[in-house]
Amino acid sequence: MKVIVDMEICKDHGQCVFSAPEVFQLNENGRLVYVAEPDESLRDAVEEAADVCPLQAITVEG
Repeated sequence: MKVIVDMEICKDHGQCVFSAPEVFQLNENGRLVYVAEPDESLRDAVEEAADVCPLQAITVEG
């Protein structure tokens, strides 16, 4: 599974962090950082994070 976040669209709302904190975090500057190739066992959480993103900036491939 590959996670892609369009950082041009992302406004760091952080909703994804609540759904999949193992994959998405906000750094010390409040900017989103994420694991691009998380473990397959996190798929449900990652897909939920993509669904709850208010700007639909997250894509899950594979």
